[in-house]
Amino acid sequence: MNNQNNTLREGDPVQHVEHKKLGKDRYNKQMKKLQIELAHLQAWVKKSGARVIILFEGRDAAGKGGMIKRITERVSPRVFRVIALPSPSDREKSQIFMQRYVQHFPAAGEIVIFDRSWYNRAGVERVMGFSSDKAARRFLELTPLFESAIVESGIILLKYFLTVGEEEQERRFRRRIDDPLRQWKLSPMDVTSYQRWWDYSRAYDEMLRMTDSRDAPWWLVPSDDKERARINCISHILKSIPYERVKFDAPNLGKRQKRPNDYIAPEATPAVVPDVL
Repeated sequence: MNNQNNTLREGDPVQHVEHKKLGKDRYNKQMKKLQIELAHLQAWVKKSGARVIILFEGRDAAGKGGMIKRITERVSPRVFRVIALPSPSDREKSQIFMQRYVQHFPAAGEIVIFDRSWYNRAGVERVMGFSSDKAARRFLELTPLFESAIVESGIILLKYFLTVGEEEQERRFRRRIDDPLRQWKLSPMDVTSYQRWWDYSRAYDEMLRMTDSRDAPWWLVPSDDKERARINCISHILKSIPYERVKFDAPNLGKRQKRPNDYIAPEATPAVVPDVL
C-alpha cells in the first residue's frame, strides 16, 4: 500500500510515531499557507474544468470532520462540495448500492469531498450486520474495478484513511462526553465502534488490503496529533493534483454612484436585531 504495507497489522493500520507538537503559531502559519494554495487549486479547477473526488474514511474520532473543515473553510462551497450521507432511505436501499454515491460525483469545475463514502459497506455495515459478509466481500472484489472506471473517466480520485490509537480515541470520546459543544458528535454507533475495536480492525485491514490499487491507492494519515495530520494530509492533496496558479484579474471597482436627489428613505423599516453587548 504505497510502500506502507509493511506497517499494516491487525488493529493498528499504521504505527503512530511520537512527534514534538507543532505549536500553535507554527501550525497556524503553515495552515494559512496551505489554505492559500487551496484557493489557487480552486481557481484552477474552475478554469480547467477538472473533476476531483477526495474521500475520507477512518476510525471514529480520528478527525475526519476537523480535516474537512480546514480544507473547506476558506474556499467556495460551490466548488468544494462536502457529501456526508445519512442512513439510506427505503428507496435507496432498493437501488444499486453505488447509485446513491454516483449522483453526487463532480461535474466540471468541482471538488467533491466524501465524509465517509461507499466504503461504509466494508466498515460499519459489515461489522454491524447491516450488510451480509458475502455482500461485503463482493463489494471489496468489485470496488477496484469501479474506481478504475472513475479514474479512466478523467476524475482525480484521492482516498485517505485516518488512523487513531486506542488510547487517543478513548480520550477524544471522553472529551465529547464531558463537553456540551462536542456531545452531538457522539452517537450510539460511535459507542459500539469503541466497544468493538477489534471487529472494526479486521474489517478495515481487509478493506485496505483488497481495495488498494494502482489507479486508486489508499493513503494512511496517522491522526493521534490532529494538527500534524491536517498539515500532512492537505499538503499531500495539493501535491497529488497537478494544478497551476491562475492569474487573478483584479477588477476595477470604479466610482460608486452618488445618492440621487429624489431618493427618499422609507419611513418604516424592518425590525433591527437588538444589541446584547
